[in-house]
Amino acid sequence: MAQGNDTHIHEFILVGFPTTPELQVLLFVLFLAVYLLTVAENIVIITLIITNHQLHKPMYFFLGHLAFLEACYISVTVPKLLLNLVVKDKNISFTGCMAQLYFFIALVCTECVLLAVMAYDRYVAICTPLHYALAMSRRFCVQLATGSWLLGFLTAVLKVFFISQLSFCGPSIINHFYCDISPLLNLSCTKRRVAEMVDFISALFILLIPLSVIIITYIYIISTILLIPKAQNRKKAFSTCASHLAVVIIFFSATLFMYARPRSVNSRDLNKLVSIIYTIVTPMLNPFIYCLRNREVKDTLLKSTLHLYPTDHILQDQLRQWIPTTEG
Repeated sequence: MAQGNDTHIHEFILVGFPTTPELQVLLFVLFLAVYLLTVAENIVIITLIITNHQLHKPMYFFLGHLAFLEACYISVTVPKLLLNLVVKDKNISFTGCMAQLYFFIALVCTECVLLAVMAYDRYVAICTPLHYALAMSRRFCVQLATGSWLLGFLTAVLKVFFISQLSFCGPSIINHFYCDISPLLNLSCTKRRVAEMVDFISALFILLIPLSVIIITYIYIISTILLIPKAQNRKKAFSTCASHLAVVIIFFSATLFMYARPRSVNSRDLNKLVSIIYTIVTPMLNPFIYCLRNREVKDTLLKSTLHLYPTDHILQDQLRQWIPTTEG
């Protein structure tokens, strides 16, 4: 092809999961069920936080943002994956690919920063409880949440801008189920050193700085908890951040595995399997982790459900068994 705009590919082909038609149908049903469940879970959490005054606290304010982010996050990749499982035409336009890449990167970056903000919130609550209300004022919480979203979306602009300036000469086949950075860079027929360098530096910035903040805050948190005299109080203090710590471990483990390992151990099929973990499985598990480990959320969920069915005593007894309250 001639140099310049003529070398620009106008569409890509997402390979996805090539397999038998029967297995394609099974994957479609599975991913659709996971997608609907994940969106429903996060909508329930957001609704509970908005409608219940006892959850109007900084921790749940950030949890509401995380729930909204997770619902958007899974909606960036799964709908296109579901479509490709039932149609023969697996094409995605260049513009559509860049848009998917942008929102995917933006939400990943936002989650990195938001998890660090949530760690700081737990640090203030446990290490300086007397100053918590003053330090984590509503205005400051809004600023932290807004800053997380802005930083994530601005970082994505930088990454996608340099990738979109590359020329792609073909083949236009992406061996993945969504437009990701590494497969697109591999398809470039021009020098991609600048784009790779920008991607690497911004990845270090957006991954390592929040992760470092999280590690430092948890060192202080654990040190403070160990100084609490009563074992019951230590357990109660740690339970307030156990859910967040579990989400951090799952998210950053998968993300660092994908973007921080050497190219020499790169495996495209392994990439897809790991991508399923942090683009589909993790958003589905996070609401369960927060609800099952958090007493206030469980209590609020149970009370809200019982309020909807005040005369169904059999259902009420079953719900009390499934979602034990603090009195139970």
